[in-house]
Amino acid sequence: MAGNSFGTLFKLTTFGESHGEAIGGIIDGCPAGLSLDFDAIEREMQRRKPGQSAIVTQRKEPDSVRFLSGIFEGTTTGTPIGFVIENTNQKSKDYSHIKDTYRPSHADYTYDQKYGIRDYRGGGRSSARETASRVAAGAIAKQLLKNITITAYVSGVGDIMLNTPYAKLDFSEIEKNPVRTADADMAAKMEAYIRDIRKQGDTVGGQITCVIQNVPVGLGEPVFDKLHAELGKAMLSINAVKGFEYGSGFAGTRLKGSEHNDIFNPDGSTQTNYSGGVQGGISNGEDIYFNVAFKPVATIMQSQETIDSEGNKVEMHGKGRHDPCVVPRAVPIVEAMAALVIADFWLLNRISKV
Repeated sequence: MAGNSFGTLFKLTTFGESHGEAIGGIIDGCPAGLSLDFDAIEREMQRRKPGQSAIVTQRKEPDSVRFLSGIFEGTTTGTPIGFVIENTNQKSKDYSHIKDTYRPSHADYTYDQKYGIRDYRGGGRSSARETASRVAAGAIAKQLLKNITITAYVSGVGDIMLNTPYAKLDFSEIEKNPVRTADADMAAKMEAYIRDIRKQGDTVGGQITCVIQNVPVGLGEPVFDKLHAELGKAMLSINAVKGFEYGSGFAGTRLKGSEHNDIFNPDGSTQTNYSGGVQGGISNGEDIYFNVAFKPVATIMQSQETIDSEGNKVEMHGKGRHDPCVVPRAVPIVEAMAALVIADFWLLNRISKV
């Protein structure tokens, strides 16, 4: 299987399956001399882990990271950082009913057709559990970036949308509610809706907004490796993501150029930021902001018609422990992938000129 690595200089390669012994990764290219805050890494892992509230999957995994290499006395050595995250709460029997059955909107069929074999236990490599490794690596990337802040929050659950501009929100509210949105009243509405969806045995999608602040001018390569293109790739690599837009996004298509252009101030800043902090594929010093769309979780606790590996029509009913809405736990994943992109371009920018 190809495609298990992400990044150019700050590169992450992940391994493992949802119901295997462990998942993990190797970070290559992290500079030497970075003193790590392991408590901060643990906090990031706790934000993503399952079982953290009543509106997420009840699989109980501590998601503690064990580092194997690349760190000596709490400081990075410049060599590859290897780490593992043990799988301790597998219930593989929950998936025995789909051994020869393809779940609708899952990767079961495509994996089977491509490789001729698949790990049906929780989806194997296609499981969102793989993203725990991304969060671990992203936590280190965040510490490398120091003054750059990356904040994501849930801005939509189904039709319930938080349309307040991010600059007017209180980001301190995000971790005070299980939905991880930046508005207390909206959090209560979203939580109630997710609970109702769960009672119906159904799932619902949502949207996450991410804001990257204090980014220096000059990150990004202006042809094929544009900053916003790499951010888009990073987000679209996350399980269940169906869309990405940055800056004015699709709404910008409804404006005229005279309305959409970001007028410069004498110091190089802009009066508006429809560009979303990126011009010509390069960061311009303004806030980078984007939205990520997540589909409803494919496994539902209802009967559905599907096919088996022989092409026969069969009926299946979802079992096991699944999120009724993935976005609350996806917030740290979005932040982690953004951090990996920015860290990679930050390192690349250091060698772009003398």
